[in-house]
Amino acid sequence: MKKAIAAFMIATAFAPVATPAFADDDPAATTLSAQGDATKGKRIFNRCKACHNLTATERTRMGPNLDNLFGREAGSSEGYKYSKALAEADFVWTEGKLDSWLTQPRAFLPGNKMAFAGLRKEQDRKDLMAYLREATNAGE
Repeated sequence: MKKAIAAFMIATAFAPVATPAFADDDPAATTLSAQGDATKGKRIFNRCKACHNLTATERTRMGPNLDNLFGREAGSSEGYKYSKALAEADFVWTEGKLDSWLTQPRAFLPGNKMAFAGLRKEQDRKDLMAYLREATNAGE
């Protein structure tokens, strides 16, 4: 019985996270960020800023800069050496994609090198996206 439970836990922990189907999987769509609070998102971003900058003018850290994130092709930020998984990824960052990524980065795109485990709370992801919508386009 214990082996069956352990096998189930391992299988579900590494199962790919399904990307939510949005009617408009368009980088300009603000379906999720509109439901978030950018002020709370700024506090959540404190977990991210050790590895990520918000503007292209700052030096790249452990992770790529997030300037103009929405609408940017995955694995294409200048000056950052991506994992093979992200370098070969064939998608554009939208809120739907980012929501799935932030839920479980390793499950969303196996083989990426992001060490962050993810944000379990849906509202935290919406708040973070609301902040990123403002900060990554405004050049904060």
